[in-house]
Amino acid sequence: MPLNISDSNKIFRKSIIGGFFEPCLLDLDFKKSPVRHPVIPDEGLMQSDLLHVFFDVETGSDYPDADEWFIVEFLFPHDVKIPDSLKGADYFTTITTKDRKTFWHHRELIRYKHGKSKKLQDALDFLESKYKDLHGMLEPIQKDIN
Repeated sequence: MPLNISDSNKIFRKSIIGGFFEPCLLDLDFKKSPVRHPVIPDEGLMQSDLLHVFFDVETGSDYPDADEWFIVEFLFPHDVKIPDSLKGADYFTTITTKDRKTFWHHRELIRYKHGKSKKLQDALDFLESKYKDLHGMLEPIQKDIN
C-alpha cells in the first residue's frame, strides 16, 4: 500500500529526529522529559524541569518539502504568570489545556536540509542555542513555580 506525502513525511521526520536529533541532545545532557505535552503525543526532552523540548512532526507534513524541516516546540509547563517582556511570538505564547491550565510555549522552524545539502549539525546547534536562550529568560521566574 503506497503512503501519501503527509504520512511519508511524518515517517521521515520521526526517523531524522529519532536517529539524529534525540541522540545528539542526549549527548548534550538532555534527558527524557516526564512532562506530557498538551497537544504533541510524542515524548520530549529536557535539561531541567524549567523548559522541555518537543518535536512537532504533524505541522506542515503535507508540504512537498516537508522532508527538509520540522517544528520544535519549547514548552514551559507551569501554570504561572510570566513577565510581559517574555510574551509574544518572538518569545512565549500560551497553550490552554482542557482542564484550563495555561502553559507557555515557543515554536521554531528547524530546517535541517537545504536543497541537496544536509545541515543537521547547524540545525542542532541552533536548537541547542535557542534552548539556552529561552531557558535563561525563564530562570528569573523559577521561584514562582513552587
